[in-house]
Amino acid sequence: MATSRALSRAVSRLPLAVPARANSNRASIGHLQRQHYGRLYPVLLVGTDGSTTHLRYREPKRILMLPLDSTTLPEAERKARLRRHFPGKPKPRTEETFEGIDLETYKRFWKK
Repeated sequence: MATSRALSRAVSRLPLAVPARANSNRASIGHLQRQHYGRLYPVLLVGTDGSTTHLRYREPKRILMLPLDSTTLPEAERKARLRRHFPGKPKPRTEETFEGIDLETYKRFWKK
């Protein structure tokens, strides 16, 4: 008899509100309260020195490359990189004229 009274007291002390569990039923009631979703993709991170590291990233990419710090490069290499990134103005092309061409050399290609 004493054990049933202790059991009834323990049952009466349980909280009335059951804590909400994050499962599929809760997600169907309303939208998720997350800014970012938990899906992360495997990505290869390449450092400036050529070292590689595997990590998980929020976007599906194969390779991420860290930007190169141009202040640490030698002067010649830095100028070469700047020339590649910002090429000069295109040179104007000269028009070909038919004045200097000998038409007799190309006579065999004409249809008769």
